[in-house]
Amino acid sequence: MQIRILYLNLQPVKTRQKEKTMKKGIHPDTYRLVAFKDMSNGHTFITKSAAGSKESIEIDGVEYPLIKLEISNTSHPFYTGKMKLVDTAGRVDKFMNRYKNHMANRKK
Repeated sequence: MQIRILYLNLQPVKTRQKEKTMKKGIHPDTYRLVAFKDMSNGHTFITKSAAGSKESIEIDGVEYPLIKLEISNTSHPFYTGKMKLVDTAGRVDKFMNRYKNHMANRKK
C-alpha cells in the first residue's frame, strides 16, 4: 500500500469587496454580568451586558445589577405555544374593551 501526500500551494482569492471592520471607539468596554428578570413570570437569567441599572438582585450569594423585562422568551406566546399573552401593563385589556362591540359583531 502506497500513500501519496499532495501539497497544494493555495493562495487566498482576492475579492473586489471592501474589507468590513468594526468602527473603533464606539463599542462599550464595560461589559459585565447582569441579571435580567421577566416580570410576567419571574424567570431570571444572567448574561453579559453594558446596560445600566440602579437596582440589584442577589443570586446564589452574588449581587448582580437587575434589569426588568416585561416579556422574554419564557413568556412570549411565540416561544411558549400558548395563545394567551400575560400583559402587566393592561394593554390587551384596553384593546379588548375598546373594540368589544366590533369583536361581538364579527362573531355573528
